[in-house]
Amino acid sequence: QVQLVESGGGLVQSGGSLKLSCAASTTAFTLYRMGWYRQVPPKQRELVATITNTGVTHYRDSVEGRFTISRDNARNTVYLQMNSLKPEDTAVYFCNAHRAWADYWGQGTQVTVSS
Repeated sequence: QVQLVESGGGLVQSGGSLKLSCAASTTAFTLYRMGWYRQVPPKQRELVATITNTGVTHYRDSVEGRFTISRDNARNTVYLQMNSLKPEDTAVYFCNAHRAWADYWGQGTQVTVSS
């Protein structure tokens, strides 16, 4: 079992920046692909960015060039630096830890971008 705790959400003006953090409670952090997803109810949760244990990253098109995902394996933490935020980035952001047979989710952190 992996527990994920997100932090760093909040209210920011359009064009501003926020940095999300996700701390994982596992001694096997380096075995997981880590990711950030977001959701605006009632829409489905959507992938924002992922990073493999070797640092290979992937982004959804709408955040490419504005968001940066990174991980600190010594601290069991994954980050999402969000720059040039837009109102359409408003959502609850969830941290995800993925391994072949398992997915773990954090409780989510609200990001609100005002126009």
